[in-house]
Amino acid sequence: MAKAALFNPRQTELCPECGAELVIRSGQHGPFLGCSQYPRCDYIKSLKQQADGHIVTVLEGQSCPSCQGSLVLRQGRYGMFIGCDNYPECDYIAAMDQPDETAFRCPACQEGRLVQRTSRFGKIFYACDQYPQCRFVLNFKPVAGECEYCHFPLLYEKNTARGPRLFCADKRCAKPVSIKENDGK
Repeated sequence: MAKAALFNPRQTELCPECGAELVIRSGQHGPFLGCSQYPRCDYIKSLKQQADGHIVTVLEGQSCPSCQGSLVLRQGRYGMFIGCDNYPECDYIAAMDQPDETAFRCPACQEGRLVQRTSRFGKIFYACDQYPQCRFVLNFKPVAGECEYCHFPLLYEKNTARGPRLFCADKRCAKPVSIKENDGK
């Protein structure tokens, strides 16, 4: 940082309501500018550069199926998403990524298939597509095979300190399964 920047007088903003100096304050949602005459004047101004849901780019040639407006790429609280530019009148949001369907039938309900999903924290997991009727969930990648202890028809792969290992997908068993016996099947 240059010395001139260190010794420049501080730039102050004035409150548009009362003319007093605005000061940086800290609140529940982060820092903000507030009037120094608070509580007589309750003016506040956000310090965030851009609010959630701001438009990154307009997607040319693509129209909203609900209102025929333009579709735009937006930056939101949980990442990028495609939505209508007529928000809040039109609340259309396009699905950016479809869940990957695996070749495994759900071992719990025998009707659904396991699909790859992403949690709100960004972690990948595998769940039955018949949710909420079936609540089978795996936090690791499913692998074809049968448990040698309980004969559950599905295993999962987990990276351990010894390298990748297979475990029974039944939560009541969850025992490690030897890979050598499984390769011959």
